[in-house]
Amino acid sequence: MIVCIAEKPSVAHDIANVLGATRDCGGFIEGNGYQVTWTFGHLCELKEPHEYNELWRRWSLAQLPMIPPRFGIKLKNDSGVARQFAVIEKLMQAADTIINCGDAGQEGELIQRWVMQKAGAKCPVKRLWISSLTEDAIRQGFNNLKDQSQYQSLYEAGLCRAIGDWMLGMNATRLYTIKYGQRNYDLQAVTDKKRSDQHPVLSIGRVQTPTLALIVRRQQEIENFKPETYWVLSTIYRNTLFTAIMEEGERGFRTQEEGQKALDSIRPLPFTITDVQKKAGREGAPRLFDLTSLQVECNKRYGYSADQTLQLIQSLYEKKVTTYPRVDTTYLPNDVYPQCPQILSNMTPYARFITPLTETGKPLERNKKVFDDSKVTDHHAIIPTAVPVITAFLSDMEKRVYDLVARRFIGVFYPDCRFEQTTVTGKVDDVSFRATGKRIIDPAWRVLWEKKRKADDDEKPEAEDEERTLPPFTKGESGPHEPTLTERQTTPPKPYTEATLLRAMETAGKMVEDEELRDALKENGIGRPSTRAAIIETLFKRQYIRRNRKSLAPTPTGIQLIGLIRNELLKSAELTGLWEKKLRMIERHEYDAHAFMDELKQMVSDLVLSVMRDN
Repeated sequence: MIVCIAEKPSVAHDIANVLGATRDCGGFIEGNGYQVTWTFGHLCELKEPHEYNELWRRWSLAQLPMIPPRFGIKLKNDSGVARQFAVIEKLMQAADTIINCGDAGQEGELIQRWVMQKAGAKCPVKRLWISSLTEDAIRQGFNNLKDQSQYQSLYEAGLCRAIGDWMLGMNATRLYTIKYGQRNYDLQAVTDKKRSDQHPVLSIGRVQTPTLALIVRRQQEIENFKPETYWVLSTIYRNTLFTAIMEEGERGFRTQEEGQKALDSIRPLPFTITDVQKKAGREGAPRLFDLTSLQVECNKRYGYSADQTLQLIQSLYEKKVTTYPRVDTTYLPNDVYPQCPQILSNMTPYARFITPLTETGKPLERNKKVFDDSKVTDHHAIIPTAVPVITAFLSDMEKRVYDLVARRFIGVFYPDCRFEQTTVTGKVDDVSFRATGKRIIDPAWRVLWEKKRKADDDEKPEAEDEERTLPPFTKGESGPHEPTLTERQTTPPKPYTEATLLRAMETAGKMVEDEELRDALKENGIGRPSTRAAIIETLFKRQYIRRNRKSLAPTPTGIQLIGLIRNELLKSAELTGLWEKKLRMIERHEYDAHAFMDELKQMVSDLVLSVMRDN
């Protein structure tokens, strides 16, 4: 008998339908030579400290660092988990072949491997690797099963991540709780674990602590910010606002006296146009979504949290209308290109946008900024599937997320938007002024994001830089103008929102707008696309951060915790990002998992020693 194990009951039923297994046997579905069963995400977890060493049950500095000679797993303490595992264990003990149908990613690989290990599976194991749950994708995946050994490095990376999080989290949490918790009874930090000796538990994590540090530092920058006053000289000529051109790095005049002197000198003199420059420009459609960029967009537009967006796109994936969501690339492989016409043809709610692409009879454009095999590893960008979407079966929130994915997908086949950028300079006495304008010549992909009537939809258009058309100016023309001097102040950094925090996590604390540079920094990001939402939710749960409308702010507890941590390794986004890079290198067979574990053990040992020496 062939046993297939999926990560959720709903996915197991989809697979069973394709395989012809129809008999419900309680905990699995049987038929046509297959038994299809499932987990509920993680059934197994790493053992607790006292399960390795009874002395580790008591929280004590003398017992640190806790580094088991060999890590082990156990079933989660849950009656439903125990019942389902008993079914899985019985099936696997009798199986001729097992097919791992877990989510096609690092976490999915770890979940199912641990279950198979705990069940004592001895038979050959194959791997189903698919990017959508449509019948065609499942059928094609079963026709192209891989040997599980091909994904060993993926499992090793996931195992290193889990063990690393255990070692650093368990040791650092106990270390700081014992060392500092007794001195700081005003701290009200909470954790999933029981408190030790009634002292506040100071929860420390490999990813959560650097993320919290980002938020705390931003809050401190805001509180310590000292505004600087400057004065901007501008003038209105022919109903157009011109601003004085300052030296590079200068926002305006540093003193009111300087500004007033310039204002008085130009007031009685005519304004003269000295140059008119027109430059043609092109703007490509926004990239396809990876998970982080989708979470960012949903937070900006609708205020959805990162976790809400993940749940919504996961639901759309399980409803077969979008592809696998936990991805970190915005590209598609070339073998997806032949499927694109069929996908578009089934997106009937968007027919008015798709018709201009298909009515000419020409093939769809294959853009290197979209289709690039070298930028795709296990999964491609999030796109719609060829399954026609029936909006009646989607919630309002799901409709909004699907709409974003659909419009991005359609947009990449449109030509570039063409525009004309105009720069007009003028002069009064020795003071030069500038005004800029932008005229859209051909909106192209922008029609997908045209402003809708407010009664219809309150969405903002995709492009925020609105068209600003200048009147025609002629070099040498001159006339009266209305100069003004305006007092302004520099503004503090903005608090993080979930959108900007996700970007900071993605680039190890560096705020980067350029997409290509951001791609280069992704390998050093904090956490994985699939885990960042959970990290942010953990910080809320442990009362380290709070929401202020869309903004995120640290609580007094979060601020005090970061203040207690002197070891920069625990707070450094960049150093944590380097560990993430090594985990990705393990996936690609470019770094040894044993070497990574040795480094982790040394890091934890050094951390314990350094904190114990603190006064």
